[in-house]
Amino acid sequence: MHIVKYLGQLGILWGVYLAGRWLTEALALPVPGNVVGVVLLFALLCLGVVKLAHVAETADFLLRHLVFFFIPIAVGLMDWGSVFYQYGLVLLAAVVVSSVLPFFSVGFLTLFLHRRT
Repeated sequence: MHIVKYLGQLGILWGVYLAGRWLTEALALPVPGNVVGVVLLFALLCLGVVKLAHVAETADFLLRHLVFFFIPIAVGLMDWGSVFYQYGLVLLAAVVVSSVLPFFSVGFLTLFLHRRT
């Protein structure tokens, strides 16, 4: 019986993903469909259309095993060794800046908003 429940929850998540892809294509948005799907799922959860209990167990399972989804990407990166060798420092700088800048931006914004209240 648990399998049916998990498949139903997976169906909801898959449907939201497909809706996000469809919206991206229909509106010609310059955003990936999965990002639109996540925003759509967030909106549906906030509006109460989809209850957290309707997707929680399958979402938890997928998040616990998220690392397995990155294994094919990591293996594929092995073909890009020459690119990393040639542009390694530039790529490293881009990764560091794109990681640190949002971190501090959110921190300062949080402090600013916290002081205002």
